[in-house]
Amino acid sequence: MSEPIRLAKRVAAIRGCSRADAERYVEGGWVSVDGVVIDRPQHKVTTEVVTIDDDASLTPLEPATLLLHKPAGFDAISGNNPAVTLAVAGAQWSDDASGVRPLKRHLANLTPLVSLDREASGLIVLTQDGRVWRRLSEDGDDIEHEYIVEVSGEIAPWGLRRLNHGLSYEGRVLPPCKVSWQNEVRLRFAIKGCQGGQLRDMCRQVNLDIVSIRRIRIGRIPLGKMPEGSWRYLPANERF
Repeated sequence: MSEPIRLAKRVAAIRGCSRADAERYVEGGWVSVDGVVIDRPQHKVTTEVVTIDDDASLTPLEPATLLLHKPAGFDAISGNNPAVTLAVAGAQWSDDASGVRPLKRHLANLTPLVSLDREASGLIVLTQDGRVWRRLSEDGDDIEHEYIVEVSGEIAPWGLRRLNHGLSYEGRVLPPCKVSWQNEVRLRFAIKGCQGGQLRDMCRQVNLDIVSIRRIRIGRIPLGKMPEGSWRYLPANERF
């Protein structure tokens, strides 16, 4: 039986390239071992069939950004039940049309962005990309978010008008937003700079109790039909 060797060493021999380039081919997801993509250069092989994709390129890998449908009960940013733990290979949405080749390294070192109340569900962002971090952190208050809020109770007189403009939160007069009825029990909020607990407090001020909150859009990025607990990649051509 052959002695186990590093996958990168085998790739270097097959490709006739340097060990450094071989590692980049492996890390780029261009190498399969017995038909399974392996992106760890240190992976040991013996007699397995190692193949290199015909389209293999040494172009540096782009950092990944994942869009996750957070279920209620998970912590978006920090807490005892972090939503980032849902970013596993088996949870990728089957209808992900991003065209990004899934790699194990895409699921490591993800930074959660864009807060969402623990009891709320909907779209959150997990990223390795500093550009996305800067966009959603430094310019976050300028990006509109859309929520579907299920409520109970009888809305106060002029309540819908006040939700659109006329309320305060934690001593701050809230800027105008767009609120409309989606049906008899659901309100649609399109709002910027929304803080934790703010939607619940706004509804309380007009005599409504919140049953559930779901974020369905961040900027130009929709949640779509992605199921709870699933994620998809943010393609390079999509911007918040």
